Amino acid sequence: MDRPSRPRSRRLAPVVAVAAAAALTLAGCSSSSGGKKSEEGEAGASAGKAGTPRMTVALVTHQAPGDTFWDIVRKGAEAAAAKDNIKLIYSHDPNAGNQANLVQNAVDQKVDGIAITLAKPDAMKGVVGKAQAAHIPVVGLNSGVSDWKKLGLTEFFGQDETVAGEALGKKLNEVGAKKTVCVIQEQGNIGLTQRCDGVKKTFSGTTDTLYVNGTDMPSVKSTITAKLKKDSGIDHVVTLGAPFALAAVQSVSDAGSKAEVATFDLNKDLTGAISKGTIQFAVDQQPYLQGYLAIDSLWLYKNNGNYSGGGEQPVLTGPAFVDKSNVDSVARFAAKGTR
Repeated sequence: MDRPSRPRSRRLAPVVAVAAAAALTLAGCSSSSGGKKSEEGEAGASAGKAGTPRMTVALVTHQAPGDTFWDIVRKGAEAAAAKDNIKLIYSHDPNAGNQANLVQNAVDQKVDGIAITLAKPDAMKGVVGKAQAAHIPVVGLNSGVSDWKKLGLTEFFGQDETVAGEALGKKLNEVGAKKTVCVIQEQGNIGLTQRCDGVKKTFSGTTDTLYVNGTDMPSVKSTITAKLKKDSGIDHVVTLGAPFALAAVQSVSDAGSKAEVATFDLNKDLTGAISKGTIQFAVDQQPYLQGYLAIDSLWLYKNNGNYSGGGEQPVLTGPAFVDKSNVDSVARFAAKGTR
């Protein structure tokens, strides 16, 4: 990757991202859902569009089928693409080898920039090196805060999953939890593992880890139900995504358990559940912001040589807690599919 030389500093603090004004008012790219296939979005709004030459940027994630979290990431990316006169190509696959192949496709297409997630960073190392050899800037988002610099990415936008897990563990202490089960929906995903490890580090009670198949929601529900029936001492179920939290609520009911449900990540259905009290709280990492900033950063890099975080520190978009005390202020954005 072509990086201009710049002074290094160990005194830089982690950067906290601030959402760009008027981002939510921009029309997104029009595109159709294509599963694992590449999907293209063309900017649908002209108001406020950059007058710079057209760019092509690839966004490649580890999205699994049916995971609505990534719809929010994508909306943010599309809003930035519309503003910046960018042709956005979105593709995804939860299999690390397949995701690497999608990145290779983007390199072969000679795109102007690539944004990737690093759920399984070792699998991305080789193809990131090929992008760098082709002088294509690569930024990271969502997963990989511990590995983006090792792989030579220009910037990273997301939350420190260990820190987020530690924050949730402390929150469990505050609400009087004694025994939790942390539900991981994708085995081998480093970010999900870091969340549960963080919980265990600060939670003063007992934490079990439960692996489920996140691509099979009926199986998720039945597996959590079986765990709760087997261990009536569990007083909190911690899930790592909004759809799994909603499934856990059903599991609690089916098992006749009194356990509370807490989770990472939001969607509009989850904010409603927090309002009703069926879910206690959620940790919000602002996925819309991750998608928006990742794409916008590539435009800034190409047109002005900018590095968010000085190219040395991650841009942190979370964690923040959403509970009954503040859910109403978040729900109006979640209803639009942007929180």
